[in-house]
Amino acid sequence: MDNEALIVIDVQNDFCPGGALAVNGGDEIVPLVNRLIDSHAHVVLTQDWHPAGHSSFASSHAGTAPFGSIDLTYGPQTLWPDHCVQGTKGAEFHAGLAWTKAELVIRKGFRPAIDSYSAFFENDRKTPTGLAGYLRERGLSKLSLVGLATDYCVAYSALDARRLGFETSVILDACRAIDLGGSLQNALTQMKEAGVKLAA
Repeated sequence: MDNEALIVIDVQNDFCPGGALAVNGGDEIVPLVNRLIDSHAHVVLTQDWHPAGHSSFASSHAGTAPFGSIDLTYGPQTLWPDHCVQGTKGAEFHAGLAWTKAELVIRKGFRPAIDSYSAFFENDRKTPTGLAGYLRERGLSKLSLVGLATDYCVAYSALDARRLGFETSVILDACRAIDLGGSLQNALTQMKEAGVKLAA
């Protein structure tokens, strides 16, 4: 349908096995994502795109470790291993991903002082990426989300899509989760409550 778009979230080397922030089974979704890309007329990709020394990296804060948390100006921030650094192989799309059909690539997390999980907003929940305006101008009101990771960038994107009034589905078979301290179940609950359709 002309009003539908597939949003492919962060299918990048660093989120796949062998990467700096590998999501278990992250590469397993690539064939299904490719089939979905093939079956959708409109495709948008997101790409985590951090400068070296990004504020969300544990290595940027003395005495901290990955997967801990600190408070930044916009609130609590999970600290991550250095990942998806601009221009590195880890930041590239997975080699098997059929990404060439994408009409738009949204890069996020490129501001040194603020992280960005959502395809729509930085983690301050206020600074927009411009994706919502792009979709609205093109009349794309029905979104299907796939990618990595279910409980972070996919869930944050889906929740924001609903908050912005888009009809939103997450195709769970084409996602994989980090599941940090129950984060997957929490994300699934929040998405259901927000009216996100969770599809197989």
